[in-house]
Amino acid sequence: QVELVESGGGSVQAGGSLRLSCAASGRTFSMYGMGWFRQAPGKERVFVAAIRWSGASSYYADSVKGRFTISRDNAKNTAYLQMNSLKTEDTAVYFCGARDRSLGMWIFNQGQSYDYWGQGTQVTVSS
Repeated sequence: QVELVESGGGSVQAGGSLRLSCAASGRTFSMYGMGWFRQAPGKERVFVAAIRWSGASSYYADSVKGRFTISRDNAKNTAYLQMNSLKTEDTAVYFCGARDRSLGMWIFNQGQSYDYWGQGTQVTVSS
């Protein structure tokens, strides 16, 4: 069992930056691939970014590529999402998810491929 807690959300003007954190407790953090998804009001949850257990590889949605950076610190059991050049369309609740590497193939951009989720943190970008 893994518990995930997101933090770092808030309100910011367009062009600004925020850094989200996802703190994990429970099993060995390095066993999990980590992903960030977001859900805007009235819309489905969509993939934002993901990072493999070692941190060697990361993946991004086209909409955030070049603006967002996902990282992880396995010693601190924490994953991060650095968000720069924020746009109003980035407004959403952001969720982190964890995928147990021992469970086989991980489709990093599909929510159903994740085993655990945090409660989400709100990001609001105003013009």
